Amino acid sequence: MSGENTKSAARWRDLLESERDAEAMYRGLAENEQGERRTIFEELASIERRHAAHWEGKLRESGEQVPSPGRPSLRTRLIGLAARRLSTQAVLPMIERAERADAGVYDADPDAAPGMAGDERGHARTLAKLIEGGKPDPRQQIGKREGWHRGDRSGALRAGVFGVSDGLVSNTSLVMGFAGSGSSRAAILLAGVAGLLAGAFSMAAGEYVSMSSQREMYQRELSLEAQELEDNPEEEHAELVLLYRAKGLAKAEAEKVADRVMADRNVALDTLAREELGLDPDSLGSPWSAAVSSLLAFASGAFVVVLPYLIGSGTAALVTAIVLFGLALFAVGAGIGVLNGRSALRSGVRQIVVGGLAAAVTFGIGHLIGTHVS
Repeated sequence: MSGENTKSAARWRDLLESERDAEAMYRGLAENEQGERRTIFEELASIERRHAAHWEGKLRESGEQVPSPGRPSLRTRLIGLAARRLSTQAVLPMIERAERADAGVYDADPDAAPGMAGDERGHARTLAKLIEGGKPDPRQQIGKREGWHRGDRSGALRAGVFGVSDGLVSNTSLVMGFAGSGSSRAAILLAGVAGLLAGAFSMAAGEYVSMSSQREMYQRELSLEAQELEDNPEEEHAELVLLYRAKGLAKAEAEKVADRVMADRNVALDTLAREELGLDPDSLGSPWSAAVSSLLAFASGAFVVVLPYLIGSGTAALVTAIVLFGLALFAVGAGIGVLNGRSALRSGVRQIVVGGLAAAVTFGIGHLIGTHVS
């Protein structure tokens, strides 16, 4: 056997061992449950058994000996012990995190059977629904009933608030550092304008890249889901049924709901995106909106401390800058408090304390440096 085939066979054996171990884990969890939850764990174990059979077949086709099932791993035994002594619900978050981390194991594997990649991603989503205990997401329920609740799906509000606060604190700290060193009005003004421009464009670029990456990741997930829906509609139907059962529906009711969803491909893709991926296809966020919001917000916050030095100098400009800085900080903090349903006064004062401390430290450092340099 060639070196390449030997490596493939070794990898297949590792995957076989992993699938067998997962099967044993789910069967152990099923033993601790009753009713529908027991059936769901048994079905998850059956999926892992099917995956294991695939790798057994690959080994036989290559002329390799299929190893006999061994003892479950120490991790699986410890999970089983914890499930028995505590509860299955207690260990589900740990299993769900592990399944989510391994969700893409078969995405680019040429040896994997069709549908295996989707199965692996589906495990984490099914476990997440079991962790929820079949309860509806309270945020969704409240959102439908109370339209005044605020949201920020585009990321623009979040970027805007962060940008104003960052612009205020960072540029004021920069200007205070120069002012504390005894620099001339021209030097302070140059530092303030440079800090404004550098920070605004840096924030915009960072937000654009961040939102673009997030959007691309979401779009990739949606395209994979669309492809799986096209190639394996039966498996996607079965996965929807399993998800609805994990949320608390009886099997017959879950199948009826899944039938209605799968009857329309567009509805099916939208539902799978929401139920499996936790995405809203209509609100993936706009990179340009977030970038522009960040740029304008940072610039507006940074300009507050630059304004006094545009029209004055010396102690008067410094005092005016400090007063405007404090008022702007309080306004931003109070606004955040109102948006979050908190006390505007408390949030405003907290913002002043935190931002003022940063500006005071840089002013003191600038003063020390200026004294030693002079």
